[in-house]
Amino acid sequence: MKRKKWMSTLLLVLGFVLYFSVNEPESAYAMHIMEGFLPMGWAIFWWVAFIPFFVLGLRALRKITKETPELKIMLGLAGAFTFVLSALKIPSVTGSSSHPTGTGLGAVMFGPLPMSVLGSIVLLFQAVLLAHGA
Repeated sequence: MKRKKWMSTLLLVLGFVLYFSVNEPESAYAMHIMEGFLPMGWAIFWWVAFIPFFVLGLRALRKITKETPELKIMLGLAGAFTFVLSALKIPSVTGSSSHPTGTGLGAVMFGPLPMSVLGSIVLLFQAVLLAHGA
């Protein structure tokens, strides 16, 4: 039994090595979408697609805070954690930088709909207070 498990692990590792050697990543010269680059039609489309999630998120937040008011502090902490974590800049190998967002933890704790609202507030605060995106 141990030999069979060892062989399957070896095959899995060799499979990953083969996959990554064949699919070697190419250099990408990409970055965030710059201001004014996105055509107006696409910007309107994504805003319209976002609005139902935001409204449903507001309803979910209202329900969470009515049923268990003590979770308001945790919601605030989830928003603050998301703000601080996404404001961190971690240098990448290629000379650019990346950053974690923190919305995953809040989505695990409260669900994706409330985090759509908190994430929007975080993005607004980043734009106003830190001039991100400018």
